[in-house]
Amino acid sequence: MDNFSYYRPKSAEAAVGLLDSKWGTAELLAGGTDLVSRQKEYIARPRKVISLASLPDDFRRISILEKNPAVLVLGAGVKLAELAASSEVKQWAAGLAMAADEIAGPQIRNMGTLGGSLCQRNRCWYFRDEQTVCLLKGGDKCYALDGENRYHAIFTKGHKCVIASPSTLAPVLIALGATAEVLGPKGKRTLEMAKLYKAPVGPGDREHVLAPDELLLSVKVNGVKDGKSASYEVRQKLSSDWPLVQAAVALELAGGKAKNVRVVLGHVAPTPLISEAAAKAVEGKEVTDEVAAAAGEAAVKGATPLAQNGYKVRLAAVAVKRALLVAAGAKRYWEV
Repeated sequence: MDNFSYYRPKSAEAAVGLLDSKWGTAELLAGGTDLVSRQKEYIARPRKVISLASLPDDFRRISILEKNPAVLVLGAGVKLAELAASSEVKQWAAGLAMAADEIAGPQIRNMGTLGGSLCQRNRCWYFRDEQTVCLLKGGDKCYALDGENRYHAIFTKGHKCVIASPSTLAPVLIALGATAEVLGPKGKRTLEMAKLYKAPVGPGDREHVLAPDELLLSVKVNGVKDGKSASYEVRQKLSSDWPLVQAAVALELAGGKAKNVRVVLGHVAPTPLISEAAAKAVEGKEVTDEVAAAAGEAAVKGATPLAQNGYKVRLAAVAVKRALLVAAGAKRYWEV
C-alpha cells in the first residue's frame, strides 16, 4: 500500500476537520476490515488515514432514549458482534440483530462496525481489481454488464453500473424507518436511512450520499409497540460469505393481521430496494404461507437480471416469503 499519515483525533469534530472536500485523499478508519484490503489492492490510496478509535464512548454505545415512543440509539462505532448480541437490539430491532449475526465470521464481526457496514464500498470484482479501470475508477465502461456478473444486480434498468449494494444492515434499518445522524463542517444533519444510498456512476461518487468531509455518528430507531422485524438472506455457504440475496421486513400485528408493512431487498440492486408491491400484498392480511409467497412474487416483478444471475430472482422471492414468516412468528419449516 502507499505511505500515509495516521491521525487519531479525540472528537468527532476533530475527525471531520481532518477530512478533505473531495474523495480519495483521506479515509476514515473504524474496524478497517474493508479499508485495509482496499489499500493493499491500491483501490484506496489515501494520503491521510483518520482513526476513530479515540472518539468519545457514545460513538461505540448502544442506548435507549426514554421517549414516547422510546428510541434505540446505535453509535456508528458499535461492533457488529455487539449488535448481534445486544438485548436492546433484539427487543427493539430484532431483524437488525439477525442481520448482524449473519455477517461474515466471528473475526470480522468483532472488528467491523455499524458505520463501516453502512458506508463500505461495493464488492464488484472489476472495481476491486487494480488493473481494471471501470466506471467508478474513471473508465467509460461497466465490465460487469457483459462480463462475469453472477453476483451482481438483478434490478438493473436505468443503471450504468450494476453493482449489488453490499451492506447487510442497511436494508433492515430502512425497513425499520431508521434515521442517521451525520456530522460535517457546518454541523449535524439527520437523514432518513432510505435516502442515505444512491447508485454511483463515476469516480466522484460513493454508494451513499455523504459528502467527503462528513462522518456518520449514529443511527436511531423509533420503538414501535408490537413491532416485528426480520432479515433473511441466502448464501452459497453458511460460513463467511456474502449474501446472494437478502430480504428485510418490518411490520406490526393487530388482531393477527399485518399493518405498516415495509419490505426491503438487499444485494439485488445498486442500492437497497424498497418493494412497495410486496408490502401491499401483505398489508391488512394474516401472514400466511400463501400471502408471504405472493409478496415474494410481487417483490421481484420488474427484475431485469443479467446473463449469469437470473437465479437470483427466485432466491429473492423466497427470501421475502421467509423473512415475512419469521417476522410474524411462523414456524421455520425450512429448518426442520
